[in-house]
Amino acid sequence: MERLFALPLFVPLTAFGGLAMYVPAAHALAFRNHGVARAFFYSGTMVLFVTGLIALALSGRRFGTASRSQLLQLLLAYTAFPLILALPFVEAVGNTSYANGWFEMVSSFTTTGATLYDAERLAPSLHLWRAMVGWMGGFFVLVTAFAVLAPMNLGGFEVLNPGSVGFSGKQGPAGIAVADLPERLLQQIRLLLPVYVGLTAALGLLLAAAGDTTLVAICHAMSTLSTSGISPLPPGTATPSGRWGEAAILPFLLFALSRRTMPLGRASRQSFPLSADPEFRLGVAAAIIVPLVILGVLIAEAVRRDMVPGLGEVLSALWGAGFTGLSFLTTTGFRSADWITGPLWQGMTAPGLFLVALCLIGGGVATTAGGVKILRIYALYLHGQREMERILHPHSLGGGGPFKRHLRREGAFIAWLFFMLVALSLAGMVLILTLTGLGLEESIIFSIASITTTGPLLGMGTQAPLSVAAVDGWARLVMAGGMVAGRMEILALIALVAPGTWRQ
Repeated sequence: MERLFALPLFVPLTAFGGLAMYVPAAHALAFRNHGVARAFFYSGTMVLFVTGLIALALSGRRFGTASRSQLLQLLLAYTAFPLILALPFVEAVGNTSYANGWFEMVSSFTTTGATLYDAERLAPSLHLWRAMVGWMGGFFVLVTAFAVLAPMNLGGFEVLNPGSVGFSGKQGPAGIAVADLPERLLQQIRLLLPVYVGLTAALGLLLAAAGDTTLVAICHAMSTLSTSGISPLPPGTATPSGRWGEAAILPFLLFALSRRTMPLGRASRQSFPLSADPEFRLGVAAAIIVPLVILGVLIAEAVRRDMVPGLGEVLSALWGAGFTGLSFLTTTGFRSADWITGPLWQGMTAPGLFLVALCLIGGGVATTAGGVKILRIYALYLHGQREMERILHPHSLGGGGPFKRHLRREGAFIAWLFFMLVALSLAGMVLILTLTGLGLEESIIFSIASITTTGPLLGMGTQAPLSVAAVDGWARLVMAGGMVAGRMEILALIALVAPGTWRQ
């Protein structure tokens, strides 16, 4: 294993992708879908054979570990690796283009979850493959967040640590010594894989016990842990497990609110527990406040219409808003069966703007969630709070210890810089999408869904659901670029092209 990870990251990644293809092959064979089984089996065998030849040719060589090299490998993983993942998918679907298959795999591997295909068109094994690719993408995000981005003070760690962005060497965040990249990757895989697999299996069993079919339970479990939101069911279809299934999923969504919910490497340990983690507390607060605001609007509208809602109707609306709100805050995008249903919602339009705001906020740093991340919001909140205190008491001293002092100074500055970069990226993406013929509202939703890696937002962000299949190939290419930029984050891409990384 050590020899495999001593090679460029793309080689072991491709090997694991080839091995994963045997799972849907076995699934299709079990259900006597021999055409799909052959597509995955032959593709997996070919990928493993070619990868083995490349590994033999590269064995014994030493490869660079500079920041540029590591970031280039990440970029290659999100752009070129989906070309390999699309091999069996395109062959199994049959009447589709390779460009469409590549887009589908980019969407899955970046945990976006937007799809070109109707659920009825794809065989069950293809739905399983999409969910597996999203699940592997979520695990890849967790591993590379600590093994690649953290030592370079990227991916949100730049808010926590005063070191220079893009730095990579023998000193990681806060001056902690770090190992070489292969050793860091193996360390994080050994640390995270048992927990990631165990949580997925536990949720899958709970969903199956609640009444979901085996395929739906497995896909939804993998989609929850990876926050990809991929489902084998058509959009808006209620799951057989109903509220029991949603109750099982809800606590597992909390893992995307803070990196402290997962085992961490040495470089990311802090002295305070999960209950005192500002990311987790702010995320839970947002998941509570937003549904209450929505419920307040619904009750006020019901009173205006001389309607007296019953307790059951109120609780149903609150549950629907709470589950859907937390799902979009973590950029998963699952929709509750109680969302915009029931008497309280009659005559009301869906509050898509709330969902857009939630997925823009996103989850925690070094989690599978997308968005701008809660920690950056918290840093700006602390800075604003301190500025208000200085207006009232100009000679006051800010407390909170060195951690909070750093967050509201250097942390808030770089968080604001990141916000401006995201805003400029969204504006540029909206401009390009409008040039392809899309309307302004559609371009905005497509851009936000791509940058925040929240594909289900396309069906719920506007009054009329949007479809990726309805846009042309150029617009899909722009969206795929937005997904990669949103998953790698803008600062990492800037660090990749910065002159300092190329001079190393």
